[in-house]
Amino acid sequence: MGLARWVQRHDRAGRIDPRPNQEPGLIEHLGLTPDDVARAAWAVEPDGKKFEGAAGINRVLKELGRGWALLAVAYSVPQIRWIENAYYRRVARRRAWW
Repeated sequence: MGLARWVQRHDRAGRIDPRPNQEPGLIEHLGLTPDDVARAAWAVEPDGKKFEGAAGINRVLKELGRGWALLAVAYSVPQIRWIENAYYRRVARRRAWW
């Protein structure tokens, strides 16, 4: 929930709607499974396009605009994307520890 609050504070345009996966019916409505949401954070666009893990975080940064969007541009570099994805998987596996 801390990440959702951070996003809300930085989304001055109000374009992002962070929601907890515990919201009744949400994951089914989005076409996700309990395993999907246990494995990673997700960003889902209004048209249904889904971004998992590091891709989702970078999609949110891009939507926040300004300097955050510049950080997200790095994800388009294949080597950076590989590193971010690997790091995200490592952190996600240890989420309970954090």
